[in-house]
Amino acid sequence: MSIAQQLQRLKDSLKSSDRMPVVFLGHGSPMNAIEDNDYSRSWKKLGETLPQPQAILVVSAHWMTRGSTLVNVSKMPKTIHDFYGFPDELFAQQYPAPGAPEVAQEVISLLASHHAEGDDTWGLDHGAWSVLKFLYPDADVPVFQLSIDMTKDLEHHLEIGQALADLRNRGVLILGSGNIVHNLRAMRYGSTPYDWALDFDGLFTDRLQARDHKTITDRAGLGNLLKMAHPSVDHYLPALTIAGASDAKDELLFMNDSIDIGSVSMRSFIYY
Repeated sequence: MSIAQQLQRLKDSLKSSDRMPVVFLGHGSPMNAIEDNDYSRSWKKLGETLPQPQAILVVSAHWMTRGSTLVNVSKMPKTIHDFYGFPDELFAQQYPAPGAPEVAQEVISLLASHHAEGDDTWGLDHGAWSVLKFLYPDADVPVFQLSIDMTKDLEHHLEIGQALADLRNRGVLILGSGNIVHNLRAMRYGSTPYDWALDFDGLFTDRLQARDHKTITDRAGLGNLLKMAHPSVDHYLPALTIAGASDAKDELLFMNDSIDIGSVSMRSFIYY
């Protein structure tokens, strides 16, 4: 079945349900936000398929905290250009969506056992707006972000998703943005993917399909393969949160199953 056929199946399925899907997008380079390429076109097509949510909760690889889980409660989150060395056109990008402070406060309550706190200093980093501009180009859906606590183990981030799962029944789209493989130290242009990149991407995909969350959150068991795929796990953690927000009744759809610059998996997945 082609991606177009799968997306049509997704669209048909969502018509009969008010329950929101959960989405993980491999966002890759910030340049994808201003380029017309396979990735940006696929995000646009996905946006034409997804329902209009009441709010969007984004878990991005680019909001890292230590010792706390923060929830942005801003009424108008700012567009953050958290990169350097890119063209002026990229720095000119804005995504002026309103925030969702009331829903954000509910999320703080849902994550009380995870010591969540409100924050009004963050906004929408490029892990969020670089894909949202294609999914919801009118920036008319309230959006807020949740940080990733880098001091916690992998299972903690799966549990965050489990705690948030009921939001799906209340019109909230949970969106994770990162990469299943992300090793910029090893990037190489115009070359074939590293074997370890293919191996980790394949392992994660296989275990996700089997709903084997124990394996994908077992840092020791993943061993050196995880260390090669993720010198820092920031881009991996949002995928675990999205997996946690799914359940056994969900269908699973994959998109963009390619390795970019040798060491960055662009694989994306949707539960619906």
